[in-house]
Amino acid sequence: MTDWLSSTWEANWRSFQYFNLYRLVLAALFFLALLFPNEWTARLNLLPSLPMFGQVGFYAAAAIGGLLLATHWQQHFNAQLSGQVMIDIGVVCSLMLQAGGVGSGLSVLLIVSLAAASLVGRGRLVLFYAAVATVAVLSMQAYGIVVDRFEYSSIVQAGLISAGFFATAILARLLGQRVMANEELARRRGIALANQIVISLRVIERMQDGVLILSKEGGVNRSNPVAQGMLGLPSSDAPISLAAVARDLDDALLAWRQGEGADSFEFIGSEGRSLRARFEATSSSDGEALVFLEDVSRIREQAQQLKLASLGRLTASIAHEIRNPLSAIGHAGELLREERRGDMQDRLLRILNDNVARLDRIVRDILELGRQNRAEPELLSADEFCAGFLEQFVDSENLASGVVELEVRDRFTICFDRSHLHQVLWNLVSNALRHSTGGRAAVRVVLQNGASDGRVELHVIDDGPGIPEAVREQIFEPFFTTHTKGTGLGLFIARELCATNGASIELLPSAGGAHFIVAGRNDTCQLPEPNGARAAN
Repeated sequence: MTDWLSSTWEANWRSFQYFNLYRLVLAALFFLALLFPNEWTARLNLLPSLPMFGQVGFYAAAAIGGLLLATHWQQHFNAQLSGQVMIDIGVVCSLMLQAGGVGSGLSVLLIVSLAAASLVGRGRLVLFYAAVATVAVLSMQAYGIVVDRFEYSSIVQAGLISAGFFATAILARLLGQRVMANEELARRRGIALANQIVISLRVIERMQDGVLILSKEGGVNRSNPVAQGMLGLPSSDAPISLAAVARDLDDALLAWRQGEGADSFEFIGSEGRSLRARFEATSSSDGEALVFLEDVSRIREQAQQLKLASLGRLTASIAHEIRNPLSAIGHAGELLREERRGDMQDRLLRILNDNVARLDRIVRDILELGRQNRAEPELLSADEFCAGFLEQFVDSENLASGVVELEVRDRFTICFDRSHLHQVLWNLVSNALRHSTGGRAAVRVVLQNGASDGRVELHVIDDGPGIPEAVREQIFEPFFTTHTKGTGLGLFIARELCATNGASIELLPSAGGAHFIVAGRNDTCQLPEPNGARAAN
């Protein structure tokens, strides 16, 4: 045996148990041959006698004892194996002597025992077993020739059988080495495969994309936690059909398998999230397919944040450079207004001053982008804050009484930075007022508890024509505006300020007018971790 096999050899107790079980069956056959002799067994001269029953009984007891030891006391493997082989050699040689020597054919039983011992044994012990069997058989045959008058030529047959002992031991040992090498290789590959499976499962679990393994019939064989959240799948291992949770995705998968559909498909998952599914074939014999799920909304948001990070750095530096010459232009315009030059000059100066004011407002909004990650939230009484805000807003805009109304359906506190909430409401209410009819209750601010636990909502509703469906997805983008005097930053800044305070802003579909909701928490003021894009701004 090579050094590598010697270092990795382990006692094969299971095979040793089978060896002892074979010996027990052999002892039972000897008992049957003694109890029911016939013409086949009579040629062996195994006549029923007390010494013969004693030998067979001893052999059966040894086989039972060896089986019990190999099962319940798995220690000293080589000693147990050597003891059982020695018993086999002694008992079989004794029976051979009574049956007429090597001519009886009982030597085959020794060959079987040596082959079995060589398969489960270790090292040079197998050659030792063959040597002991050879000495025992030659001694038994020589004794038979001298005492029992066996034929002299039978010693040659005993020598050939002894050579067969060594050949059997060596060949069985070589076969055992190959088996052990294959077992060790299989064991190592099994360990490597198990480790790889564990790592692969951990990678799949930690992926930000969802992963589904689908059977040929459309059943979900396995899914990672992200996919379970995207599709609303149960976390248990109970079998479930894809069609039961995402019918559109199941139809797209079926079309792809039939070669009639594309490799990707966009659909709406649980909680209204926009998802993209990508189909991949596998070499599985069961015809399984892989489906990778991507959160399109998250990807778009990340792309938007990256774009805004670069845009924020650029526009902030430009705004600082513009503000000084803009102030000079505005001051020069004020000086020119003091000189009376006619109506044409006054109209031009108004245009100049209006555009200077608009540019100054754009610069202020851009500079505000860099301050949005600094929040000092506090628990504010929503009804008191909104009442004070609307009073200030009405006075500032010189509005008639009742144009902007506050409707308190539920009284609650909201966790928000005071100045940030003021700016968010100012942007929402001023936009609502600009697009409303301007009549009584044209703009309503409604306070009510949210549907989910711990969330409260501030609704801003107007009675205007509403926001066209074509631009609903663009209203929160920076510099997008439908108003000639707007900067396109109001709603974008409002959304960013809400995110900074752990809140959200959303535009709801409505039959008439625009309907915005600011949803925040009222139980804690712990802020979310700022992401890299906001910090860059």
